[in-house]
Amino acid sequence: MIIILKPNSDKEKIKDLLDSLKSRNIGIHYSEGKFVDIIGLIGDTSHLDINSVMASSDIIETVKRVSEPYKAVNRKFHPDDTVVDVDGAKLGGQNFSVIAGPCSVESEEQMICIAKSVKKSGAKLLRGGAFKPRTSPYSFQGLHDEGIRLLLEAKKETGLPIVTEIMSLTHIDLFADVDVIQVGARNMQNFELLKELGKCDKPILLKRGLANTMDELLMSAEYIMAGGNEQVIFCERGIRTYETFTRNTLDLSAIPALKSISHLPVIVDPSHATGLPWMVEPLTKAAIAVGADGIMIEVHNNPKKALCDGAQSLTPQQFDNVMQTVKKRVEFEGKILG
Repeated sequence: MIIILKPNSDKEKIKDLLDSLKSRNIGIHYSEGKFVDIIGLIGDTSHLDINSVMASSDIIETVKRVSEPYKAVNRKFHPDDTVVDVDGAKLGGQNFSVIAGPCSVESEEQMICIAKSVKKSGAKLLRGGAFKPRTSPYSFQGLHDEGIRLLLEAKKETGLPIVTEIMSLTHIDLFADVDVIQVGARNMQNFELLKELGKCDKPILLKRGLANTMDELLMSAEYIMAGGNEQVIFCERGIRTYETFTRNTLDLSAIPALKSISHLPVIVDPSHATGLPWMVEPLTKAAIAVGADGIMIEVHNNPKKALCDGAQSLTPQQFDNVMQTVKKRVEFEGKILG
């Protein structure tokens, strides 16, 4: 249920209304918008009569029931776009940011070299996997806590905020200095992990699962936001289909769909979506055209010798070429690159 308030409502009356609603043991999400303020009621509101709620205060414009199970992520609860600001790199609204770096952290030299390169080309955040979920138990699994240390060294050298994936509740303390915590496709429905991340005061990049619907993705974000963390970023990274030409199938329709349903920013990972470096640029163009708020691209200084996903990684020069295109396309769409 949502309560839409009249324009320029008295602040004291708003406070009284919020206190009255809280006394009924109902979760409250209050959103102050540019043109309208909305109170979202979270939980079982079936016992509430719309007419009774309307009559409870003269500052109420209208009351509507929301049928969707997701509330906090719902644009009906929060009409304005959420902008997630990571040390000045903004995602959402009219902002567009680029995240770049290797699939996995391999060495200090590698991370600092790539970090300097992608920053020079225009990336605003540095990605790198310290913990790597792999299909085979014999594949490289990442450097773990040492990998996070090396990411922080690269941040110290370049000033780029870092993005890296968490895989377990037991690792949370290791991520204290990480700027953006990534939840990978395989952990999208690790609900205990999502609930714990809801207690964190830092952005969460939530990747869509390999075979998950948009409703399932939205509900995973709801788990995080229900815990109090409203800094969630969706990432469309391709889903499993019958097609085998590409590693996955990039669902471009998910971007405008998610942005119409939710106020949260949406980015695209064209590297994992296709597994083909030459497809990164055209799909980046497409992502910008359909309204993405950012992209995440894998870059390696020597893809042939990469310990993980080298076949889909761009070289620094290839990434620089893509960024020249990104700058033009973002400007054309009327967004701000930063």
